[in-house]
Amino acid sequence: MTFTTPPRPLDAEALFPGLAAHRATATRLHPRAGRPTARDSHVGGPLLWPTGEPWPVCDEPHRHSGPLLAVAQLYARDVPDLAPGPDGCDLLQVLWCPFDLHGPTGHGMHVRLRWRRSAEVRVALAPQPQPERVGFDGYVPEPCVLHPEQVTEYPHIELLTGELGGRVEEWEDTQEEAAYEDEAAAPPTYQSDLSVAPGWKAGGHAAWNVTGPGSTDCEDCGHAMRLLLTVDSYEWRSDSESWRPLPAEAEAEAGAGAGAGAGAGAGTDADRPTGVAVGNFGKLNVFACPRDPAHPHRFSVQ
Repeated sequence: MTFTTPPRPLDAEALFPGLAAHRATATRLHPRAGRPTARDSHVGGPLLWPTGEPWPVCDEPHRHSGPLLAVAQLYARDVPDLAPGPDGCDLLQVLWCPFDLHGPTGHGMHVRLRWRRSAEVRVALAPQPQPERVGFDGYVPEPCVLHPEQVTEYPHIELLTGELGGRVEEWEDTQEEAAYEDEAAAPPTYQSDLSVAPGWKAGGHAAWNVTGPGSTDCEDCGHAMRLLLTVDSYEWRSDSESWRPLPAEAEAEAGAGAGAGAGAGAGTDADRPTGVAVGNFGKLNVFACPRDPAHPHRFSVQ
């Protein structure tokens, strides 16, 4: 099945010609329930992990130490906007600890990324280690296959500066005022409908809805990092309904009979196929250094 993002309700570059210089493509992953194998790009399936290579464990000093949980893996052949890996690596693997007991606050996530050359893995480890305990069910992804689709994105509104930023902000205020006066006929807005796509994706622009734009400079070389991957609790929300992929009938069927999900803007299970919940049902942005992909990644929960 092919999932396709509907056309944007307005032409962003026709409204604001200066946006053309900030255009980027992202690959929406469109995860949906399935039975992926270690040779597939997926969420929640077995990783192409070589037999004999130690499985990563949580090395943070908390009482729930144990094997990390496999979250996803992406093959470059499947995901056009996946940034190049170091030394010719074509496979990105994502793991994390299923507890929020890390970092300075004691409530942060512990995420591990592993790049590898898939052709070098002859036999995948099976069965793969699983943590004995899980601190939060939202850290356990449902097995999903992917349906990658490239879309066009523009920067988060707070990153637009100068005359262009002022024009977009003014237009946005007008649109929001119209929505306030008639919620049933709310017009599209830049932030919700024209800029950053929701859901799991590779590449493109990062959303900064919670904290506002933060520093993404590489800690090793100081170069500005680029968005590598977004792990989102929702594929779309009430304020980003225009991004809900087609065919709509398939999505409606997937969610039929399901109760409302938790969190702001929740809908049926169709908008949460992976079951993953990041933070307060937000998203995890992962950044990589374009100068040297081997440099440490940076993370931001929004």
